[in-house]
Amino acid sequence: MTSIVVFDYGFGNVRSMVRAVANLGVDVELTSDVDKAMAADGVVVPGVGAFAACVEGLRRAGGDDMVYDRLRERKPVLGVCVGLQVMFDTGYEGGVPAEGLGVLGGSVRQLKAPVVPQMGWNTVDAAAGSTLLKGVERERFYFVHSYCVSDPTPEGRVQGLFEPDDEFKVTWCDYGSSRFAAAVERGPLSITQFHPEKSAQAGATLLRNWVDSFATAR
Repeated sequence: MTSIVVFDYGFGNVRSMVRAVANLGVDVELTSDVDKAMAADGVVVPGVGAFAACVEGLRRAGGDDMVYDRLRERKPVLGVCVGLQVMFDTGYEGGVPAEGLGVLGGSVRQLKAPVVPQMGWNTVDAAAGSTLLKGVERERFYFVHSYCVSDPTPEGRVQGLFEPDDEFKVTWCDYGSSRFAAAVERGPLSITQFHPEKSAQAGATLLRNWVDSFATAR
């Protein structure tokens, strides 16, 4: 059976994610054990809270090296909400720069909108050929966030994590005057700013697409 680890480093809405993944009929475990995370077919990195604190917590748990090692070994990783944001080079929450994991290039900055946070449902502009969004390109997803990445690039500070031919696919969302990355896919990495585990059937389909992308390849 396909095995999924939801990596518990103290900063995530982990219970709802565990339930959502379990509903797919796979073997799911919530753990902070890095060895178990490395051995799993897929790993989910959730995140709720301040950027710098989440990065620090992830590093303290050994999650940064786990992410790097999984990507180098072509093992799937799904980051959600702040789990998307920490994959980028730098965060500017509170106006103070903090170093992210540097998997991808880009900066995490506050949304430009009359009302922040964005809290609720929004449509997305799905990337052409998106694996995650297949079949739900025109559906709405649930967002809860005050910060976003508007300048994503395929290479971050940490090199050697991807193959040269790994496509870089960005799904966009508009809120206020911000146009930001709602989801990014590159090689074994998939990340979403929205919460698939809170996005009803569209979110369940996205999670199924993610699992099927590697479960069928085993």
